[in-house]
Amino acid sequence: MRKSIVLIPVLASLAACATAPVPLKGEFSTLLPSAAIAANHTGERIRWGGEIIKVSPSENETCFEILSRELDASARPRKRDNSDGRFIACRAGFYDPEVFTKGRELTVVGNISGTEAGRVGQFDYTYPKVVAEAVYLWPPRPLVVEQRNAWPYDPFWGPGFGPWWGGGYWGPPPVVIIRPNPPPSGGEKR
Repeated sequence: MRKSIVLIPVLASLAACATAPVPLKGEFSTLLPSAAIAANHTGERIRWGGEIIKVSPSENETCFEILSRELDASARPRKRDNSDGRFIACRAGFYDPEVFTKGRELTVVGNISGTEAGRVGQFDYTYPKVVAEAVYLWPPRPLVVEQRNAWPYDPFWGPGFGPWWGGGYWGPPPVVIIRPNPPPSGGEKR
């Protein structure tokens, strides 16, 4: 009985980690940016995210060019090599390009307002355009560095025996593994 009492708070805290931040909650269309240019989807409510490509502040609003990525359960863009296309999201106010830098992760909530023609290199590109109600800048993902031994541990070679004993020349070569940490909760929102 005691184990189940301890398990309930642990499960509750794990469930809390998978929820979206308050400005990103709600009901949204499942439409992807790549499909939004195929037909008129003006007015459709979306929640899209990805990596910032470019930030363009103007007199009354700031527009973000974003490389779309699939969102996880907390509405944070997943780190993947594939993309659902690009989109432009504009929100009233000034967003500093030195804070909203290229490569940072951003999630946007708003309505599709049509499309905008542009260029990606020498390629003509049609962007779906979003009037953003909320712009959520995710904190950078921290890196975790682990050091593991490259040679397996052999239980039959006790301490002081075999080539795995000690460090230096006879020690196993270290292997450094760098992987992203799970996303922390919170972020910068407006």
